[in-house]
Amino acid sequence: QVQLVESGGGLVQPGGSLRLSCAASGSIFSINVMCWFRQVPGKQRELVAAISSDDSTNYADSVKGRFSISRDNAKNTVYLQMNSLKPEDTAVYFCNAVSWQMYDYWGQGTQVTVSS
Repeated sequence: QVQLVESGGGLVQPGGSLRLSCAASGSIFSINVMCWFRQVPGKQRELVAAISSDDSTNYADSVKGRFSISRDNAKNTVYLQMNSLKPEDTAVYFCNAVSWQMYDYWGQGTQVTVSS
């Protein structure tokens, strides 16, 4: 089992920045890929960014050049640095871990609101 706890959400003005954190605990050794998803009410959850065990990264086209995913293995934490935020980035952001056995684990989500 893997437990994920997100933090760092909040209210920010357009053009501002936020850094989300996702602290993992439990069977850390089983994790292959860590991802950030986001969801707006009435819409499907969408993949924002992913980082693999070899540190390769992938981003949604909508966030390329603005968001950056990184990991601190010593702290078992994954970060999502979000810059140049837009109102359309407003969503609940979820941390996701995929194990080598293809099990999915989810955090509880953290709200990000971009508004003036």
